[in-house]
Amino acid sequence: MSVGTRRPRLLDGNPPELLVYDEDTSCPYLEGRVARLPMRLPTRPLTPAEFSLRLHVGDRRQGLVLYRPSCPECRACEAIRLDLHSFQANKTQRRIQRRGRSLFEVEIGRPRLDGDRVELYNRHKIGRDLMGEGDPIDEAGYGAFLVDSCTESFEMRYYFEGRLVGVAIVDQASDALSAVYTYFDPEVGHLSPGVFSILEQLDLCRARGLRWLYLGLYVADCSSMAYKARYLPHERLLDGRWVLFDRDESGAIEAVTKRG
Repeated sequence: MSVGTRRPRLLDGNPPELLVYDEDTSCPYLEGRVARLPMRLPTRPLTPAEFSLRLHVGDRRQGLVLYRPSCPECRACEAIRLDLHSFQANKTQRRIQRRGRSLFEVEIGRPRLDGDRVELYNRHKIGRDLMGEGDPIDEAGYGAFLVDSCTESFEMRYYFEGRLVGVAIVDQASDALSAVYTYFDPEVGHLSPGVFSILEQLDLCRARGLRWLYLGLYVADCSSMAYKARYLPHERLLDGRWVLFDRDESGAIEAVTKRG
C-alpha cells in the first residue's frame, strides 16, 4: 500500500491547484479494493476552457475539488463520454425520451440548496440501495457536494404533475457538458428518469453547439456504474487515450479505434 499525505501541497498548473488529500482509502465502487482519489482544489474558479482540458484527461468534479482515480493496483475506473458526432440513441432510449417529454416539465437554473432537494436526494439513495459513507446527507453536505463548484454549473429540474421529482447537476465546459450527479424520486423510477435526463443533456449539448457529454466514470463490475456502457457508441479513457467502443457483429461491446 502506498503512503499518502494529509499536508496540502501546491501543484503547478493554470491555475495552480492545491492538493488537499492524497491517501489510500477503501474503494467506493468495488468492495475490498484499495482506492486513491487525490483531491485538488483550484486556486480560482476554472473557465469553461480550463475545465474542458481537465475533462479531457479524465478529471471529475466533486464540490469545489477535482479528482482523478490514481489507484495503486486497479484500473477499473474509466472516464466515459458520448461524442455527439457519432452517438445514436437506440429505439428504447428514444421511446423513453418521447414519453418523458409528454410527462416531465424541465427547467434549467442555478443549483439550489433547500430541504426538499436534500430529502429527495436521500430518498433516491435509499430507494436505489445506494446508501454509503456519509449518508443520509444533511443540508451542509448537500451544499458541499452538489451546490458548491469550482466551475460553471447548473441544475436541470424535472417536475411530474407539478412536483419536483428529479434533479441533474451538470457542469459547463467550452466543448462539452459533464453530468455530475442525477437523483430522482423512486416513485417515478418506472419512467426511467435517469435515461431521460442523459438524453435531455445530449440535446442541450446540441443546442449549445457542444461536442461531448461526459458521463463520469464507468466501472464494469459496479452495478450502479455499468449502465453507462448502454449508450453507444461511447468513448472511454484508457491509458491516456480515448477509445471508441461500439457493438460488433455478435452484439458484444468492443473497442473500435483510438483517438487522441
